Amino acid sequence: MLNNDPLDLDYEAIDGEERYRSVGLTNGGRFLRVAWTVRNGKVRAVTAFRASASNKKAFLEKPR
Repeated sequence: MLNNDPLDLDYEAIDGEERYRSVGLTNGGRFLRVAWTVRNGKVRAVTAFRASASNKKAFLEKPR
């Protein structure tokens, strides 16, 4: 999903680590909302779940 031009929603610092939230399409066409971080120079998924209707709408309406 992170390779398919996701929409970054927001971020917050948790225990000194920045956590980002993004929404986008998987290669299989599913909409997911993903929380992720950069740890030791690598992108690490924290969690992922089905995107809400409002997340899908925001993704579909983002400027290209």
